[in-house]
Amino acid sequence: MELEAVSERWAFRLEGWALWLLALAAAFALPGMPWRVARAPEFPWAILPVSGLLLLGLTGLTLFLTYLLGPSAARMRGLALWEAPPDLLWGGLALALWPGAWGPPGLGLWALAFLLAALPSEVRWLAQALPREHPWPAAWGRQAVRRMRALSLLALAPRWLAARVPLWLTATLVLERILAVRGLGSDWMARVAAQDRAGLAAWVLVYALLWTLAQGRETRA
Repeated sequence: MELEAVSERWAFRLEGWALWLLALAAAFALPGMPWRVARAPEFPWAILPVSGLLLLGLTGLTLFLTYLLGPSAARMRGLALWEAPPDLLWGGLALALWPGAWGPPGLGLWALAFLLAALPSEVRWLAQALPREHPWPAAWGRQAVRRMRALSLLALAPRWLAARVPLWLTATLVLERILAVRGLGSDWMARVAAQDRAGLAAWVLVYALLWTLAQGRETRA
């Protein structure tokens, strides 16, 4: 059984790597010509520390809230209402409430708007994947329920991160445009517009590395 499980994991990894190689080939074989004269932008290194802290904060808050609320969070009306507004609304609201005397909003407000927009959907996404708690382990008491939630989140977290981190890295394009912040979403789109095949291939390799690391963590979990 152990050998069969190992074989299945490696087969899954090989299939994943094959898909990433196809994505890499597509990046290098990007068809067409640039619709405007543009050169590849410089990478926004300044946003990496803020993005890293933002992802850590989003991950920690999501796991904490999912642990507290349990599977019922997937059906909570309050979270559904919070999730409903698009990024455009959160960015516009943040910009409208920002005092003009303080100058440009900057990365701090961008991070806050992104956190408000992403947190409810991530909590609901992760809560939906949790196993049922009724009638068991609820019949065994609160301690058993908490232990099961913790073990379930430990096993689900790597797969969740592998599925969602690429979206987080590039899903802030709308907020970046509203708040005049150049981030990772803008970098991706600028490289597509400039037909920067090497830059897009680097993005694909980063995604593939994140996916591979998550698979290794999932195996140990």
